[in-house]
Formats: sequence, structure tokens, C-alpha cells
Amino acid sequence: MPVEKTERDIATLVTQVSSGEIRLPEIQRAYVWKPTQVAKLIESLYRGYPSGSLLFWRTMETPETRAVAANAPTEKPAVLPLFLLDGQQRLTSLHRVLNDHLEAQIVFNVETEAFQNQSAATRQDVRWVKVHDLVRKDCDLFEVSERFNYDDMKIPRRVVGQRLQRLAAVPKYGYHMEIITDLPYEEVAQIFVRVNSGGRSLKTTDLALATLSARWPGVLAKLEGEAAYWRERGYGELDATFQTRALTGAVLGRGLSAWSHSRLVAATDEELEKGWATVQRGLRDLVPLLKSNLGISHGSLLPSINVLLPLVVLLGERPKMPLDTETANGILYWFLVATIRNRYSSSADTLLGQDIPATREPEPVKRLLANLGLVGTSADVPAQALVSRSVASPYFFLSFLVARNNGAKDWFHGVGIDLGAEDGHKLEYHHIHPRATLKDLYSKAEINDLANLAFISATANKKISDRSPAKYFPSLGDAELTAHLVPLDENLRTADAYPQFLAARRALLATAMTDLLNKFRPAWLDQVATQSDDLEGCSLELTRFESSWDEPKMLVHAHDHDQVWRATLSATALDDAITQAEDGISADLEVDGQQVAVRSDNETIEVELGPFVVTGTAQDWKAALQRERDEAQPLSKLPVLTPPQPWSGLRRRFPVTSSE
Repeated sequence: MPVEKTERDIATLVTQVSSGEIRLPEIQRAYVWKPTQVAKLIESLYRGYPSGSLLFWRTMETPETRAVAANAPTEKPAVLPLFLLDGQQRLTSLHRVLNDHLEAQIVFNVETEAFQNQSAATRQDVRWVKVHDLVRKDCDLFEVSERFNYDDMKIPRRVVGQRLQRLAAVPKYGYHMEIITDLPYEEVAQIFVRVNSGGRSLKTTDLALATLSARWPGVLAKLEGEAAYWRERGYGELDATFQTRALTGAVLGRGLSAWSHSRLVAATDEELEKGWATVQRGLRDLVPLLKSNLGISHGSLLPSINVLLPLVVLLGERPKMPLDTETANGILYWFLVATIRNRYSSSADTLLGQDIPATREPEPVKRLLANLGLVGTSADVPAQALVSRSVASPYFFLSFLVARNNGAKDWFHGVGIDLGAEDGHKLEYHHIHPRATLKDLYSKAEINDLANLAFISATANKKISDRSPAKYFPSLGDAELTAHLVPLDENLRTADAYPQFLAARRALLATAMTDLLNKFRPAWLDQVATQSDDLEGCSLELTRFESSWDEPKMLVHAHDHDQVWRATLSATALDDAITQAEDGISADLEVDGQQVAVRSDNETIEVELGPFVVTGTAQDWKAALQRERDEAQPLSKLPVLTPPQPWSGLRRRFPVTSSE
């Protein structure tokens, strides 16, 4: 393979990006670095640390390209361009810093040698210098050095000058470059996939998209165009990432994995075109079905969109004939049950490898329901299944559907609840018993229980404020409460009776949920024994404690039937472990002196916590951890625990979306 080796400094490379002499092939992923990562890169260069090499491709071909996320011009250069295969995040970040991009305002503390993104505090502190001001060509280091009050500095003027000179020299840093020549696009795409599968790995969807781009130039425009179509219709979640999953599923008959990439290369043009037609037709049949028959007007309501993948293939490939009521109901029944059972929260590729092929069998709906274990059983929802469930649970999604199905209206405007409402009509979930009246009597998990949440407008929520139901319920009619499945017993409206209120409302919700499921249950499914929820009797509560004087801690409280397990761990270490796992790197996490595994399996992250292997996508984990940051308690309130015994029993899989 012809490879040219050379070296160029950062200033030259950035100029080449600006002139269009360095471009991005379509196979490249989008720019994803955050300002903190940009700051770490500049710090590495300042300290002289190695920061890798750059890989390019020179070709007489004219491959599809994508824009550099750096406000660089897109006109054709005067010379043959280089296409960047490895190093996009670094080179784009450097272009942003050297060109004063608004999202790369990196500053340097001359006293501590720290780097970070600009903030209100750094603007007020003269010790922080903007990196762009030092690396631009017309910088006067003497003028910069005169800004400081050396009487208040802990370092001498001479050291300040040395540090400024070292930072100003960053544009002269030389990057080793390797330039591949005389290779076809398909082979270059395989090199791209291999290079980006090691170290900080790309997500499987990025790698699949790279492979598809090589096989099918222009595919990115197709995916983004389809994503824009659905975004305009309230389903922005059906983005290019989802489209890639759906296309891979339609072509290969399973989910995404390392195996998928080599198989996509072998797909014929006819197979790719057929798969794309399946995705487009399937979505255009499925989304209206969800909107009209279930009232899911916006994709943001869905706990997981992976559950749509088999249905896209089923509807996209079925004969072009009217969809009869029984088949439509069976599809929606499978969708609802698969959602509340977290069908793809773990081993997604394996399960999709069962469900997508099932959609191509003679009786696809029946086969899908059989995969869920629903033939000969019913999916009734017992009230006990709702205990300790909250907004992260798929039952929260189901609670919205039953309220809407029950004719629930806003308690201020009197209009039906709608996720697409705006301004004062915008829908919020409301604590029926306000937190202010409960916080000194009940735990966070009890207060945020699903049975204490109702869907009303922002205006109504603000009007009610922190008033007890005993005070604001009389202003509402019985019909308004009943529509939201709120018990009418006046004895349940005080904080003292809150546990009884939860039990009564759980019973109403569970009955309504079961009725909704049965409304779509096909008549040919015999009703016999009830299928139990595997998580019944299980709960997981995460609580973050933090302060300005010590690192934050996370308290884990796990309950598996009659077994209780509690432990503390570093919240920062957990954040870092999830970030590493998102990049495909497994890690160990210390929990009260014990090392537990944090693994990344395809796009599922698993963390061993007591009786559970807690599972979820990176997005699920980040949402759960952000929720705890938003509700963090003072570190002084962290309970002192006796060191737990290392967990020695079997572990049950528990989705992080069901944690409190």
C-alpha cells in the first residue's frame, strides 16, 4: 500500500483546512468534542505531550464530503485536496481555537497552568489569558505580560514570560502525517473503520455509516433528509443514527455489531436500495399508526426507539394491501409490551437477530408475540409492578397513554393533554402531592413515585404550586380527577395518608394499563396465566451527595425481594467509567473497597451493583446521572454505612431507566 510520510506544523494544517486543501470524506463522523476535551488537547500540546499522528487519503476520485465543523470555506482548492481519515476531532478543535470559534474559547491560567473553557469567572480574573490571543500571528507577548499585577502573583515575571512563550509556540507543533495514495474508496473506508475501532472507538452506528458511505456514496444525504422529514413531524428521534440502525436491520436482518460492517460491504446495490425502500415505507406506515391509534404525537415520549426497528421492517416489507384492524392491534400490542418490558435494554443485537427475521415469516405478528412469550398468556399489569417506578420507567410512558385514553384534560385550560402543546399549554408532569408537603416525611423515591405524577400544563402546575391536594382538589370536579385516574376519597388528600393514596392510585393506573393493553390484544391469543414482570419486587435508588469541600459521592440502595444492599462510591469515578464505556473501554469501579466491573457490550453499558447488573445505553446512563446531579443533596447528609459484604449471589439484570 503506497504511504507517504511527512510532517507539518499546526499553523500550516489549520491554513489548509481554511483553504479547503484538507477536507472530510463522507465516511467521517460528526464533530463531537466538548470544550473540556479541546482544553485538554491544548494543554497536552503546551506540555509537549504526544498527541498522535494524522492519517490522510490523496485520490484523483471525487468522493462525497461533509463540512468541517469549523466555519471553513467549502470552495474547491487550487491543489489536489487531502481527505482526513484519522484526526478530525483534533484538527477541527485546533482550527476552532486558532480562529476564535465561539465554542472553543479556551483560556490559560498563567499562575496554575490550568486550561479550561472561558467563563464569567475567568473573564474577571486577569490571570486567565485567552489561548487565541497568544497563538495569533500578531500577538505581542510583551503587551500580554504587562496585564498582570506581579505583586499579587505567586510566580516571578520571568516564569510568566516563559509560560506565555511556550503557549504561543503551540502552532509550531509538528504533526506526523501518513498519506495513503492510489487506493479505492471502498478499501479506504475499511482502513477508516479499522483505525477508528481501536483506542477511542467510534460507536457502531458511526462505523456502519462509514461502511455504507463507501458502498453507497450519498447515503448520508439520504439519511439526513429522511431525519429532517420526521423532525418536522415531531419525531426528531428518528435521526441519522436511527436510520442507520434501521437500514442495517433491513439489509442484514439483525442489529448493529462489529460483524455488521464486513457484511455491509458485501451487500449489493440492489440490497441496499431495497433496504432503504423498506425503511422509508415502514416508517411512513408505522408513525401514523402510533399517532392515530395510540396518541403518540411526538417521538420524545418513547422510552426507547429501538423497539421500532422490527416494526419498520415488518411494515416496510409487507404486501401493499390495507392493514386490517387485528394485525394493526397485534403490532401495537407487541410494541407496548416490548416497551414496558425493556425488550432491548441488554443483548440488543441478539434479540433483534430474533425479532427482525420473525417479521419475515408467514405470520410475523404472531411470531413476534411468541418471541415475547405472549402466546397463551396475557400481559396484565399488577399494581405491585408499579411500586418504586418513576419518570425513568417505561410505565411512566404507559401512564401518559392511559390518561390520554381516559380523556384526561389540563386542570387549567380544559384541553386534552398533548405533548406537542407550547407556551403555557406545554405539558409537564406534576406531583399531585407536592414535594414541599412530603419532603420531611418520605424518601425521594416515595415522593417521585409514578402514582404521584399527573400530566398537566405548565400554567396549571405553577398555579397549584406547593399546595396540598386537600386545598386544591375542591376546585376541580370529580370528572377532572377521575380522568387522570386520581382516587376521589377525601381521606387520601393529606400528607399523612400519602402511602394509602399511592396504593389507591396504583390500583387505578394498573387497571387502566391492563385495559389499554387488552384493547389491542389480538383475539386469537388465548388468555391463561398472567406473565409476571421480572422486576416485580426489585428497586434501585441512586442518590448523589456533593459539597464544595470534597468529591461527590453516590449512594446506591438496591432491593431485590427480601434482600437489601447499600453502598457508596465516588460519583466522579462512576461518571468517568460511563464515559469510558461509551468509548468502548471496559473499566473497574471501586464500591466501598470492592472492585466491580463496568463493561461495554455493543451499545449497552453494564455496571455490577450488588444484586443487579445495571444495564442501559450511554444515553440512559447519562440521563440517570444527570437526574441525580439535579437533585443532589449536601454531602453532610450522606449516611454512614457499615462495609457491605461482597455480593456473592447471582445478579439480576436491571435497566438503569427503572432506577430512582
